[in-house]
Amino acid sequence: MTVSQTPSDAELLRLMLAGEEDAFVTLYRRRQGPVYRFALQMSGSEAVAEDVTQEVFIVLIRDGRNFDPARGSVAAYLYGIARNHVRRVFDRERSFVPLGDEEEESDARVHERLIAHDDPLGDLTRGEMIGRLRQAVLALPSHYREVVVLCELHEMSYAEAAGALDCAVGTVRSRLHRARSMLAGKMRGAADAAAATELTEDEPAGGTLKATRCFA
Repeated sequence: MTVSQTPSDAELLRLMLAGEEDAFVTLYRRRQGPVYRFALQMSGSEAVAEDVTQEVFIVLIRDGRNFDPARGSVAAYLYGIARNHVRRVFDRERSFVPLGDEEEESDARVHERLIAHDDPLGDLTRGEMIGRLRQAVLALPSHYREVVVLCELHEMSYAEAAGALDCAVGTVRSRLHRARSMLAGKMRGAADAAAATELTEDEPAGGTLKATRCFA
């Protein structure tokens, strides 16, 4: 494989399309993890993430010549393929499992960013926050979930995310703003529900019954 010491994704793709097997292996090793995490964060299912990742690189081998550097990076191109496959899964299945523990660090980064937008989220403990945030992200409509995963978890720029999602930069910006608000609301609601549950559990046995009798 005749490439520079640190070849770019685009260079690896070019060599791959020219028949360089080593170039494909290098590109796969570099991008397989992020593509898998994207599919996992979008679906909440390890099985779906594995299938989508495999499909992405099959498509890359078959249709890699469709990549247009003027429309974005190779990474954005791969995320775009993954996004389309995840959406097809959404069309077939509606039940997904929670995200695994390996996403804890990424979820924590999103929470830190959300705190800057909405202080009530800061009252959650880290462990509680991780589980609630995963569920809140998975509960978002797919077009909002996409921008959160790409911009917050994968730290893509608005322009890169727009390339992956095949939409305008302004659309990414507005969707992300709306998604942050939705997540903040969901997290605040989860925190309030948890607090109410704790109060109920701490209430002495028979307390509710006595109060009811007072108003009888």
